[in-house]
Amino acid sequence: MSIDKAQGFVLNKRDLRETSIIVDFYTKEFGKISGILKGIRTEPEKFASNLEPFSLNEIIFYRKTRSSLHLVAQADKLNNFTGIRQSIERTATAGFMMELVGSIMQPEDKNEEIFNLTLDAVKELETNYNPEKIATIFKIKMLKLSGFKPHFDSCVSCMDKIMGQSKFSLSLGGLLCPACMPKDPAARSIFRGTVATVLHIEKNSFLNSLSLGMNPQIKKELDLILNAFLNFHLGRQLKSQKLLNKIEVAA
Repeated sequence: MSIDKAQGFVLNKRDLRETSIIVDFYTKEFGKISGILKGIRTEPEKFASNLEPFSLNEIIFYRKTRSSLHLVAQADKLNNFTGIRQSIERTATAGFMMELVGSIMQPEDKNEEIFNLTLDAVKELETNYNPEKIATIFKIKMLKLSGFKPHFDSCVSCMDKIMGQSKFSLSLGGLLCPACMPKDPAARSIFRGTVATVLHIEKNSFLNSLSLGMNPQIKKELDLILNAFLNFHLGRQLKSQKLLNKIEVAA
């Protein structure tokens, strides 16, 4: 058992017996890890953080070699992103980001680019007045960096470059050229502007992508396709996405 230090976002937490909690973190140093904080529910003063969802913490933990559940000895809050918590929509968006990271990333699969993307997105969410756009860009960048992304840069079947019309296949996970469209009769048409938007965001940084214009029709199609892709390949709809859908309808 070794003692390690890491910076990590709280992805989620759950109670363990009457005194302790288990927290899933996404850390810069080790990727996604799970840790138990013993006694925090009865003696919260033992820790310098209350481990709120999407807060950034520095943790010291005993890393077990024969278990995926480590023992967290110390947790210090680095940033609680209080500005986000003043808005239901921003809080729900941050929760979506955490659930997406937790659902896609495998335990202890280190990826500093994804950690930095998450940090940039949460910081931007605290000050930016367009949570929907932030969520869409985060989704595209997250899928790209994790290797889980749908195939948008050529035909997913024959791998030829697509110059004209294309369709998107959920089951095959990408675009189909006209010659390959019969391979998935359920494939749906997609605007060329939507494809161009995805490719632009994949090639540029998160912060640079925020300045990209996105008309409502393309934004709607992007969310429809990306959410359907996630639901199909994860085998479920993210709970936080359901909440965001309800907030959008109410707005």
